Amino acid sequence: MLITSSANARIKAIRALRQRKERERTGLFFVEGIRLVSEAIQTHAPIETLLLAPGLLTSTHMQEEIRAQQKRGVASVEVSREVFEGLSSKDNPQGVGAVVRQRWETLEQIRLGQELCWVALDAAEDPGNVGAILRTSDAVGGAGLILLGHSTDPHDPTAVRASMGAIFSQRLVRADWDAFSAWTRTQGATLVGTSDKAAHEFTQVTYPAPLILLMGSEQKGLSREQQAACDLVVRIPMVGRSDSLNLAVATSVVLYEVFEQRRRA
Repeated sequence: MLITSSANARIKAIRALRQRKERERTGLFFVEGIRLVSEAIQTHAPIETLLLAPGLLTSTHMQEEIRAQQKRGVASVEVSREVFEGLSSKDNPQGVGAVVRQRWETLEQIRLGQELCWVALDAAEDPGNVGAILRTSDAVGGAGLILLGHSTDPHDPTAVRASMGAIFSQRLVRADWDAFSAWTRTQGATLVGTSDKAAHEFTQVTYPAPLILLMGSEQKGLSREQQAACDLVVRIPMVGRSDSLNLAVATSVVLYEVFEQRRRA
């Protein structure tokens, strides 16, 4: 049955997932667009419901993927063009979306191995930054994000879009600072932080495995306590008038140095 009313209970429930409170209550989030839905399917993400608008979805490949999912028993809902456009955050919606169950892990579930590293973010506020960091971590072979303190939600629509699908391939952990600090001491991992006051530039040190890159908030960076907990603290040199880099950019710069060192090794 085609849903043609935005007042439909299913549609209202999906729309409510724009709010963090509802995402946390249900453990669900909504993604839209061919790339994100395709990534969810290919990474075997726990899709609860596929949403499609026949009047908008023109991709033959995506239609085939949806039919394959339907044969596997994944629920699907068809809606009118107008209903889908009301849910969409895109200027030109592609007519396909998915309600997906979030996948969180605890620190105790992590077994550090041969992955490039983990990234720990303390009180990151900008969902676009978190999504971009997920994307870079995926690109270099990182394991995922450990979100500390009152960090933004990686399932926020802005974060999901910025991740370009990495939300499905990267592992996610939530923890407070005390638990994280105690855990790192038991793992034998090297904890690397950043500061503009650090003695060594980020290219002047060796990054051993297993490794955790700890990055501070956009506004305050790492506290003295957090820097003291690190095995290494590095700085990114800057010669212009800017005295700091965007969090996602700074994280990416260091991640690619770690990546290059591992490739050379």
